[in-house]
Amino acid sequence: MQVFRGFHHPGMAQACAVTIGNFDGVHRGHQAMLSLLKGEAQQRSIPSCVLTFEPHPRDYFAQLYGKPELAPARVGTLRDKLSDLAACGVDQVVVLPFDAHLAQQSPQAFVHEVLLEGLGARYVLVGDDFRFGHQRAGDYALLDAMGDAHGFDVARMNSYEVHRLRVSSSAVREALNEGRMQDAARLLGHPYCISGHVVHGRKLGRMLGASQDGASDGFRTLNLRFAHWKPAASGIFVVLVHGLGSHPLRGVANLGVRPSLDPTDVNGGRVLLETHCLDWPAELGSEGAYGKIIRVELLHKLHDERKYDSLDALTRGIRQDCDDARAWFPGRI
Repeated sequence: MQVFRGFHHPGMAQACAVTIGNFDGVHRGHQAMLSLLKGEAQQRSIPSCVLTFEPHPRDYFAQLYGKPELAPARVGTLRDKLSDLAACGVDQVVVLPFDAHLAQQSPQAFVHEVLLEGLGARYVLVGDDFRFGHQRAGDYALLDAMGDAHGFDVARMNSYEVHRLRVSSSAVREALNEGRMQDAARLLGHPYCISGHVVHGRKLGRMLGASQDGASDGFRTLNLRFAHWKPAASGIFVVLVHGLGSHPLRGVANLGVRPSLDPTDVNGGRVLLETHCLDWPAELGSEGAYGKIIRVELLHKLHDERKYDSLDALTRGIRQDCDDARAWFPGRI
């Protein structure tokens, strides 16, 4: 899959079948749409293309108006979005920066500048609630009429439902916010996961609970940065870690801002996914995971983030979380 930021790059397809959206969490509704898109692209002998935006348009307007509550909680990172789209077999992704120009663009200008001149669209597939252009003035009827006028086909896909529940990014966000990880997995078609490079942290975890005789090296963690300030899920989770060996590793993870730690630490103010593997692979040594790309599946929520009054209390809390995670796994994985 080729990824382009903006238009007019060498290697971009001169014509394509395209669908448009934010694709925050490539859920089963998105997957069904992408399957239809691929079929239509193959019939026309042109590549399939996803047009998406970064930042999310609602993030842009939240910052513009100084109203952070307008920003949606983010299901996934751009890395995970692109990985999921590649897994769906998309040929090309174009990431457009959502900025003042795009926000002020009329629906007609969007069709001319983005769909025709930018992408060479020959087929456009949208959802049943698709709106576009300044103040969301464009709708399916306008897009269809412009398709007739300019020689591209337009189609609309109805909502996708699972057990009479409409599958949407909003439904995924709601399930994650409420800690309903199994419901989120049903909507996504797989367990909710976050991936990225393992980065250095304060290295406090390896000191917490470490024994002086070296029998225990504390609670070593694998740290992933979550690029958005408002993740859809937060708290303490039972997880599986992929990418550090031939088998996934069981663990417990904290997704959030770590309220018990000093906000001025090396990752202060950033959302992190900090994962402690219940059985650390000896072959990795103390530093062997840094820089590796891992994928962490969040399987079950234990509780929300907690603020502990001391490092001793934090150590006891982590130890209890590890015990609870070990107790959860038998018979499930």
